[in-house]
Amino acid sequence: MGSIFISGGAAGIGLATAQRFARDGWTVGVYDISEDSLESVRAAHPEFITGTLDVTDPDHWEAALADFTAHTGGRLDVLDNNAGILISGDLAALTPAAIKAQIDIDALGVALGAQAAHRYLAATPGAHLVNIASASAIYGQPGIAVYSATKFFVAGLTEALELEWQHDDIRVVSIWPLWAKTALAETDAKSTKTLGVRLTAEDVAEKIWESVHPNAVDRLTRRTSYSVGAQTTVLSNAAKFIPNSVSRLVNKALAQ
Repeated sequence: MGSIFISGGAAGIGLATAQRFARDGWTVGVYDISEDSLESVRAAHPEFITGTLDVTDPDHWEAALADFTAHTGGRLDVLDNNAGILISGDLAALTPAAIKAQIDIDALGVALGAQAAHRYLAATPGAHLVNIASASAIYGQPGIAVYSATKFFVAGLTEALELEWQHDDIRVVSIWPLWAKTALAETDAKSTKTLGVRLTAEDVAEKIWESVHPNAVDRLTRRTSYSVGAQTTVLSNAAKFIPNSVSRLVNKALAQ
C-alpha cells in the first residue's frame, strides 16, 4: 500500500479523496488550515495523520511533509495538491485581498507544495504529484476570472513538471472537474446554472485514484490530464478542434 498527503484535505474533495485511498489501505495524511475541520476529521477518522498547513507558507509545507513522512519511513507515494478557494464576482468588483488570496492559495500554494514534496517523491519509486485543475481552465471564465486563471497556471505547471521530473521517476498529472457538490460550487457564477452541479466529491476522488493507478496506455502516452465527467470531457475535446472564435461563443453562452 502507499502513502498520500492531501492539502486542504479536511473537507470536500480532499476529504473524499482521503476516504477513498484509506478504503484500500493507504496511509493518509490530511492537512488543512481549518482547525475546526481537522477536529471533525480526527473524531471521525482517528487513523488519519493530520496537521495544520497554510499552503502559502513554505515553512508550513516543510514542517507538514516532515511530520507526515516521519510516519511513513520517509515514503511519499502521492502528493495531492488539493487546497483551493474560489471567490466569484467581476474582477473590477473584487477587493485586492480577494484577488491575492486566490492567487496565493490556488497558484502559489500548488507550486510551493510541489517544490517542498520533490525530494520525498524522488526518493519514492513510482511516485505521483496530483494537481487539482478545473474545467474553468479550458477557456477563461468570466465571473470567476482569477480562479480560472490560477487553474491555467496549474495546467501549465503540471505539463512543465511532467517533463522536468521525468528523470526523477515522478509522474505528474492534473485532474479536471467541472462543478462538484462542494463549498466551491456555492457561488453565483452563471455556469453553475447552465451546466448544473452534477459531480460529487466522490466522483473526483475516484478519478484521482484512477490517475495514480494508470493503465498501460496512460503510461505509454504519458497522460497528464484527467477530465472528470462527460461534460468536461466533451468541452475539453471540443476546445482542441473548434476555432477559438467558436469556443468564445460557446463559453459566452455558458458563463454570461
